[in-house]
Amino acid sequence: MRINMFRGALALAVALVVASPALAQSVVRGKVVDAQGKPVPDATIVFEATDANRKMQTKTDKNGEFLQVGLQSGGYSVTASKDGVGSQTLKSQVRQGPNQPLSFALTPASNLTSADKQAAAALQASAGAALEAMRAGKNEEAIAKFNEVIAKLPTCSDCYYNIGVANSNMQKYAEAETAFKKVIELKPDSGEAYTGLANIYNAQKKFDLAADASAKATQYTAGAGGAGNAEATYNQGVVLFNAGKYAEAKVQFEAAAKADPNMAMAHYQLGMTNLNTGDFAGAVAALEAYLKADPNGPKAAEVTAALPAVKAMVK
Repeated sequence: MRINMFRGALALAVALVVASPALAQSVVRGKVVDAQGKPVPDATIVFEATDANRKMQTKTDKNGEFLQVGLQSGGYSVTASKDGVGSQTLKSQVRQGPNQPLSFALTPASNLTSADKQAAAALQASAGAALEAMRAGKNEEAIAKFNEVIAKLPTCSDCYYNIGVANSNMQKYAEAETAFKKVIELKPDSGEAYTGLANIYNAQKKFDLAADASAKATQYTAGAGGAGNAEATYNQGVVLFNAGKYAEAKVQFEAAAKADPNMAMAHYQLGMTNLNTGDFAGAVAALEAYLKADPNGPKAAEVTAALPAVKAMVK
């Protein structure tokens, strides 16, 4: 009886903490284009913390896109650059979970007229103001400002994506769905847009739709490999877990942890899934892997306190 009660308490905790795939580690995506709006492959992206001596670097892929996972929360100065194309620096406030995509337009000053510079600066200012509004929790203001950018640049898929996120934040799921679908219309292989759809369907307990959207997110991020694929796979596991499909969720969490061993939340959710299926040995292994990946993470205290009792259940 004592064991059953303990398992029930853990199951309740799981139900409370896996409501959204936003429990993943920090994920910062972005895209770099040139003055003609064409993707800039192999551009260098440098993240420098503004309040500590932390620096990380990555590169854009052939589509001019980049992905950085695992940054600590805080302010960052993010610079995109490539010789012969240009350089641009943006400020970003990183939080745990998905962050607003960063958009860079590298425009060598020598190639721009005064009018071009003014137009580019105005557009960048509007986009920057929209992002700042989102970071401040001013979702309505952010939506209005992103719409200002769309009026001048109708193909701004990042703008529609952020509008979807802002509406999701306000639980305006119909509006969020419209925005994410617009992203897919402009960019059919947008894994992040499908992830956004999976999140809002999951929040509305539309688990079949959520599973379908999450599967597409996994499909379109598979080419990213490593952390990018791990994120989508993890999200799909969350959707399956919330639908009560624990065996299928376990497969996804295991795959996410394998794709990115440093994704602490994949280990944590795998541990929670194992608890719900009675695999206590597997739960211990996964929870210990969580502590190894993120010893000071948001679930560290909970896991540390629970492990002795879980270990006692292993026969």
